[in-house]
Amino acid sequence: MKRNTITHEFDSGSQAEIPPLQESDDHSSEGSKLLRQGIQQQQAGELITAMKFLQQSLTLFQASGDLQKQAQALSFLGLVTYSAGDYKGAISYSQQCLSLLNNTSDLTLQMQALSHLGNAYRHLNDHQKAIDEFLEKCLKITQQLQDKRSQVAALNNLGLVYKALGNFTQSIEYQQQSLEIVRELKDNWGEEQVLKNLGNAWYALNNYPKAIAYYEQCVVLSRSLKNVRSASQVLKNLGNACYALGDYPKAIKYYEDRLQLAKEIQDKRSEEQSLSSLGVACEALGDYNKAITYYEERLVLARNIKDRRSEEQALASLKVACYALGDYAKAMQYQQGTSSNNL
Repeated sequence: MKRNTITHEFDSGSQAEIPPLQESDDHSSEGSKLLRQGIQQQQAGELITAMKFLQQSLTLFQASGDLQKQAQALSFLGLVTYSAGDYKGAISYSQQCLSLLNNTSDLTLQMQALSHLGNAYRHLNDHQKAIDEFLEKCLKITQQLQDKRSQVAALNNLGLVYKALGNFTQSIEYQQQSLEIVRELKDNWGEEQVLKNLGNAWYALNNYPKAIAYYEQCVVLSRSLKNVRSASQVLKNLGNACYALGDYPKAIKYYEDRLQLAKEIQDKRSEEQSLSSLGVACEALGDYNKAITYYEERLVLARNIKDRRSEEQALASLKVACYALGDYAKAMQYQQGTSSNNL
């Protein structure tokens, strides 16, 4: 689960931080092997296995008294728990990491721990603390290190906190700086994420033309990266932004693109949402027959996946569309369908 955050990881321009394997101390040597395995598992998305290896490595580093490697293991434990949605766990590990680094000059590890802390506090809705105590400090370190990849992450994550605070202007300012650097680095994955976040910020400001401009760039990148789930989400946002502008034909095009993607990856939830959105957009154009076609597809799908709420919504939409066409007999059938399903 990405949570729109860009995380600071060892594979993002700081490979030197992965410990070498030539230690004379047996505990430290075995700990380094386990740490490497934990990092590999984390990068593969195997978070439970990663946690196991990282905790084992931490125990060995504690036994050997190696504070530097303890801090490395704690930093990664902070990242893994954050990725798993355990924000309090992420804070605990990252705070322990920082406390070990008080007397060292390892700015890379400090930057990573500060980043995990800021992101975790954002999710716990302690936004001001995230900014003042962690993310601003993190940004300063990335600038001090002239680590552009980490600057992208720090600026993006500050933008997310300001968006959560409702300060969209400040959010966009940080995201825009992040976009300039990520393009300089030619990092397509990072750029895709920043474009999506910029689109979301402009959407929140009800500036739909600006939101559409960023979302359209994002979808092109998502498709080129074969990031289908991201493309699906952005196509939904594009359809909604076009709908809000009253550009119903364009909204329908994006909803249809999303429906096609949903069918390709067999994402029934996105398929059901797309059918609903298509019905609403067709109604807005006055094309009730087409709307009914989409609503009927939604009804069949809702029944197949046993989603009672979506089924009732589809029946209600069908009843309204049939009334609009003057087909009262069919409207009554759908009304009875609702009634019978409620018994």
